[in-house]
Amino acid sequence: MTAIAATAPFSAVRRPGKKTNIALWTVQIVLALFFIIASGAPKLLGADAAVESFDTIGWGQWFRYFTGVVELAGAIGLLVPRLTGPAAVGLAITTVCAALTQIFLLGAPALAPFPLVLAVVFVWIAWQRRDSITAVRELLAR
Repeated sequence: MTAIAATAPFSAVRRPGKKTNIALWTVQIVLALFFIIASGAPKLLGADAAVESFDTIGWGQWFRYFTGVVELAGAIGLLVPRLTGPAAVGLAITTVCAALTQIFLLGAPALAPFPLVLAVVFVWIAWQRRDSITAVRELLAR
């Protein structure tokens, strides 16, 4: 296999156009701010609503901290070009789990659509930023 053939799969990935890239960065920044300010920070700082929700879930407050760290890491990852795809995948999984938690553990299925919509947005970001997922996968395979 030649050097050109070895790099062809990565370079053959379609990258988003300029307008799509601007839209992606706008959405990524807004979602990162949301997950830092409105979602992750209240969990890490012990906001009453977060503490109460995680008491209701019944897995202990360690899970509140874990979830806050996951959300904060995902938000930061959305802002780092090499990590945007993997961060979006992680946040998509997190938001699907949040929707399932709303439905099955918190008894509030009416609140599940919001995290599911976020999951769809994160899947779109991950798809558009799939070159970063490939790059991270190749880096980890070394």
